[in-house]
Amino acid sequence: MATAIRLRRLGVAAAVTVATAASGVFLIQPSYSASDSGSGPASIAAVRQRISDRNAVVPPRAVQESALIAATAENPLDILVVGGGATGSGVAFDAVTRGLRVGLVEREDFSSGTSSRSTKLIHGGVRYLEKAVFNLDYGQLKLVFHALEERQQVIENAPHLCHALPCMTPCFDWFEVVYYWMGLKMYDLVAGLRLLHVSRYYSAQESVELFPTLARKGNNKSLKGTVVYYDGQMNDARLNVGLACSAAVAGAAVLNHAEVVSFLKDEASNRTIGARIRDNLSGKEFDTYAKVVVNAAGPFCDSVRKLADKDVKPMICPSSGVHIVLPDYYSPEGMGLIVPKTKDGRVVFMLPWLGRTIAGTTDSNTPITLLPEPHEDEIQFILDAICDYLNVKVRRTDVLSAWSGIRPLATDPSAKNTESISRDHVVCEDYPGLVTITGGKWTTYRGMAEDAVNAAIKSGKLTPQNGCLTSKLQIVGGDGWDPASFTVIAQQYTRMKKSHGKVVPGVMDTAAAKHLSHAYGTWAERVAAIAQNENLGKRLAHGYPILEAEVAYCARNEYCESAIDFIARRSRLAFLDTDAASRALPRVIEILASEHNWDDSRQTYELKKAKEFLETFKSSRNAQFHDGKHV
Repeated sequence: MATAIRLRRLGVAAAVTVATAASGVFLIQPSYSASDSGSGPASIAAVRQRISDRNAVVPPRAVQESALIAATAENPLDILVVGGGATGSGVAFDAVTRGLRVGLVEREDFSSGTSSRSTKLIHGGVRYLEKAVFNLDYGQLKLVFHALEERQQVIENAPHLCHALPCMTPCFDWFEVVYYWMGLKMYDLVAGLRLLHVSRYYSAQESVELFPTLARKGNNKSLKGTVVYYDGQMNDARLNVGLACSAAVAGAAVLNHAEVVSFLKDEASNRTIGARIRDNLSGKEFDTYAKVVVNAAGPFCDSVRKLADKDVKPMICPSSGVHIVLPDYYSPEGMGLIVPKTKDGRVVFMLPWLGRTIAGTTDSNTPITLLPEPHEDEIQFILDAICDYLNVKVRRTDVLSAWSGIRPLATDPSAKNTESISRDHVVCEDYPGLVTITGGKWTTYRGMAEDAVNAAIKSGKLTPQNGCLTSKLQIVGGDGWDPASFTVIAQQYTRMKKSHGKVVPGVMDTAAAKHLSHAYGTWAERVAAIAQNENLGKRLAHGYPILEAEVAYCARNEYCESAIDFIARRSRLAFLDTDAASRALPRVIEILASEHNWDDSRQTYELKKAKEFLETFKSSRNAQFHDGKHV
């Protein structure tokens, strides 16, 4: 009971409190009381207070697992979510803030799949608007309205991880200038009050001043100018982790590295009533009961559905999206470039991101796999597409990292034909007690989660304490953050570093302070305190502001359970620079070993698995060349 009291004193809004007694562990209801229920301001304020509390503690992984084990047939969860990507974490956050008892399990790590491999854009769907106008397609127009509304919500709910980004479209004849200007003005009009900034035309001279590497000639035509519009940009994996941690603080029992191996069924009604779960870190298996199971496994949702019915009709049409990362000099800070039509009609982006340049994407059929790898022809396609619009030579040897993500394009399993394939999402319950949510895109994750929870409530006849609150809730680290927050860290903290056996003070420079502020929001001071007080202020990799203290912090507060978890998702080093991530690995593993009490064999295993993981990121360092060409 001492543990329960200590957690409450720390202000934990945990889904569970674990108490040790003769009978083992038991499950306590979510920490906010019935008096907080209702859809009025008092309910929103109560939930917001718990999430924004800077002294809040994310419940340890052992506590979360105990909560799932304690969900019995007599005392089940309301909702068990399968999948910890953007949608699954969003479902958990939505459901728990409605006052429901919620659990979430993820086979790998939060955002380990598609949700960490996006273009990093929070976009309103400007391409859908073009289709809506020329095809007179009201369905596409509805997608644009929905995406624009959700775009604003994502940016407001995670201001430290999201921002507006101007995107430049080069025009090499006057028809293109008029066409794109009119189209983007229509985009502004449709956005209405949700408009980030007004689009505008820049002359050729102004465009080159804003984007120095932009080509003045293309296809023997002179640049006539550019049209610039605004969309949002995010740190996708950290936003996903923030959602999972927000759900945990609000009361959900979230558990990564935990895989559903089978479903539990009621023999009388043949309804899904829970799942058999394997902890992939310990190998232990246990049962968790729930009134409704929500399948939010992204590209793997068909695999989950087959656990309920092996003959179920597939609903996923996987598509590969490849991205590459180049040095920062390819694009200026604060301005993206969009190639609206490549040789095969696709759209390619080149965007500044975390101090480097990200370029992509492709759209091609792909098999579903845990670790998709980019094909060399896809990498070369992106390089060729941007090369035509730049005045600098684009070299394969400049590729710092390259990866592939699988888009879960969805079909409605009840549809009569395959024409229902779209970028919109699908919610269905094709097996009693198992609600599936898939399709859609990062921008609309919140609305998708709301639809899935509504379907789960209907399926399980659940009684939430209030309606959906997530349009009004910021995730952990977001409340009270502003762009100048980094100055507090820079002024009040020192980076204490171990060097040649001695501890030496270092300046908390602007780059490090800004990085911490944007990555962790108002919780960044916790990381800075570790850097100062535990002598973990050294950078993990030359040229990147990521600190050793972040490894310790993420292990303690963000369910970072492996070296891959840190280099790929708690930090973005693997995505930014594969070689830098490889150099940082030994120190990352050393710190995690100290935090998680790993023995030598576990450390050796972590190094091996992380190196294998990094080999799937086809940078120039781990690629093989022959006569200057990659093979």
